[in-house]
Amino acid sequence: PAGGRSPGKSTARPAGAGAGAGAGAGTGAGAASAGRDWRDYDPFADANEEGIRLQKVLAQAGVGSRRVSEDLIAAGRVEVNGEIVRHQGMRVDPETAVIRVDGMRISTAEGIVHFAFSKPVGVVSAMDDPDRPNLGDYVRGRNERLFHVGRLDIDTEGLILLTNDGELAHRLAHPSYEIRKVYRAQVYGSIPKDLGRRLREGVDLEDGLARVDHFRLLDSVGRNALVEITIHEGRNRIIRRIMDAVGLPVRGLVRTKFGPISLGDQKQERLRPLNKEEVGAIYKSVGL
Repeated sequence: PAGGRSPGKSTARPAGAGAGAGAGAGTGAGAASAGRDWRDYDPFADANEEGIRLQKVLAQAGVGSRRVSEDLIAAGRVEVNGEIVRHQGMRVDPETAVIRVDGMRISTAEGIVHFAFSKPVGVVSAMDDPDRPNLGDYVRGRNERLFHVGRLDIDTEGLILLTNDGELAHRLAHPSYEIRKVYRAQVYGSIPKDLGRRLREGVDLEDGLARVDHFRLLDSVGRNALVEITIHEGRNRIIRRIMDAVGLPVRGLVRTKFGPISLGDQKQERLRPLNKEEVGAIYKSVGL
């Protein structure tokens, strides 16, 4: 039945609703005058029911057309606040509902944005700085209050995330979530065969033991080498300090991955909106 109501349940509308509803159903004018799409019209809906129909929210979030969204709901692939939804009449508040499709969260709150930024050398990882180029210079004119996630020192280039979702930014930066970051470093010196093992076991620094999650040699020419390092620590200049401690000073450093988000071939100084798959993956990485 339309709206997901059970057969036999009273379809009478509250007093005073008949004329407006009848006009809206017959011509579409009533719904249009109220600022609603005619496809939202539900003759069985409770006049006091709030929210937006789930398939419309999914369509607006870029999941697919309303028809595709309805098929996803019917197949049991959509859940709201932890519960699988199978009927089409459900209404949700997109500002507060946690909606997942195939287990992946989608961003539905109005105005929430997520960006990947490719930071060049010489730019400070701050949204404002009175004397030096900073991240805020690249988002001037935007209305959102953006948070940067994943600081890079001024001499390091690569991937930084920007979002106005404060809880997401907090979790991504918090060490308890152990978000892995991948770096490529140009180093000077000969790479020992046991270096990967030594780095995984840990290197003593002035502020404690530092370990990497993964290490591999990508290329070497003479005493110059290109290596890839994966780490979930976030201490200041941690990669440079680790490599200095093993006698391999860093001459160039770029972050190529932050959690599930990759820099790819993104050009320096470019601000790129994350796609819906990336947004879902990054929420999942911190349990949201």
